[in-house]
Amino acid sequence: MAEPVVNPRTQTEYALLWLPKPSEQIPVAVYGVSDETGAFKPSDTVQTLSRAVTQGATPILIKALQDAGDQSWFKVVEREKLDNLLKERQIILEMRQRYLGESAKDSMALPALLFAGTLIEGAITGYDTNTQTGGAGARYLGIGMDTQYREDAVSVYLRAVSVKTGEVLISVSTEQRVASVAWHANAFKYVAYRELLEAEAGITLNQPRHLAVRQALEKAVYGMIIEGVKSGLWKFSDPAQGQAAIDFYDANYRTEFPKNALESVPKELLQGEQN
Repeated sequence: MAEPVVNPRTQTEYALLWLPKPSEQIPVAVYGVSDETGAFKPSDTVQTLSRAVTQGATPILIKALQDAGDQSWFKVVEREKLDNLLKERQIILEMRQRYLGESAKDSMALPALLFAGTLIEGAITGYDTNTQTGGAGARYLGIGMDTQYREDAVSVYLRAVSVKTGEVLISVSTEQRVASVAWHANAFKYVAYRELLEAEAGITLNQPRHLAVRQALEKAVYGMIIEGVKSGLWKFSDPAQGQAAIDFYDANYRTEFPKNALESVPKELLQGEQN
């Protein structure tokens, strides 16, 4: 049996690690990343009750926030399992009161919990199957091979919310493709009188859906940081490195609205919108 391995770093994780440092670290809270797709795992035979995407996206988002700028951008506070944290703190206080005689009012055993000024909320909003399919094959004298290709798509939404005002500060959406490829070869041929050769072989490679959700969330965190800097919510400690990161993001990941796109819109429609 294969030995367990530590998950390798993805290209999106390296992009997060290489982000320039911020001017100050930002305390954030993550309450959960929900699966809002409603999709079940696709099957060619019978309907299954397994979900199409992972139900553990919250730890993935927390890890992505910690990786940003090599753990320099966000200070993530525990909120998903807050009941467990409060219960453990209550046990500590009760044990100190019982055996050390401390009062709950004067006890200095535990400091106040760190609070966050920003909430990071997200959801897996879409899982589309067979967005792109294809294949090719050939056969000659009973010997042939073919290949098949299929793509699915996972969509992720992420937003930053101000605790003070409740305003949604930044909203980012990303999409990650999930690819599946199959190769198949077979032979059906008479090699001698009454001697028939029949053989086949094949292999299928499926990109893990867990990895697709991870990459989509990492790219969403990356985009949220850059968009927040551009809107003035936070800033880089080194303006020169920060501008280089913004230029790289705009050139490679962001699709701007074409400047001449309004030329093809009817003038009557534009006048109606102005009225």
